[in-house]
Formats: sequence, structure tokens, C-alpha cells
Amino acid sequence: MPLTHDFKETIRARAQRDKKFRQALLREAVECIINGDLDTGKAVLRDYVNATVGFQDLEKRTQIPAKSLMRMLGPNGSPSAANLSSILTALQKTEGVHFELTLTR
Repeated sequence: MPLTHDFKETIRARAQRDKKFRQALLREAVECIINGDLDTGKAVLRDYVNATVGFQDLEKRTQIPAKSLMRMLGPNGSPSAANLSSILTALQKTEGVHFELTLTR
């Protein structure tokens, strides 16, 4: 089911005023991707980009055309590992966070 305009605006408004919320959105996207739920990870990542830097700015940071970024993070997108890494690296720098993996048994 597609998200409503009101929901997207609510996410954007909260992300613009709440740094912890922005960081949590980005963390959720990364966790989904790492745990094998690429579709959810891409959707959350797309919401994060739309609510924060926008695809035009992300294009400048990654050197990947904005339309390609939108397609990659869309429902039928299939970003390469290199492109996904570039996107996540740029967003971590923008947000001022650094993700590390911890092995748990």
C-alpha cells in the first residue's frame, strides 16, 4: 500500500526537527538491509532521503544521478553493493554517525 501524502509530510516534519528520529530511521534502514529485508530497507532509506537531504543533494554526494538513486530505492530497484555502500557512506557523513557491525551469537 502506498504511503499517503500526510504520512510522508509527518515523517518529513519530524525528521527535520528531531535528530534522534532521523538517526533511528537511518539505523532501521541499515538493519533491515543487513538482516536480508532489502525491500523494507530500501523503503525506509527512500523515506529518510525524502525527509532529509533529498535526491538532488544525494546525487552531489554520491555522483550517482538522482533518477538512478530514486529507481534503486524504489520497489523494483536493485542497487549494487557498490551503489548501496556509496549511498550509506554519504548519509552517515551527512547525519554525523558511523555504523559498526557487532557479531553476536
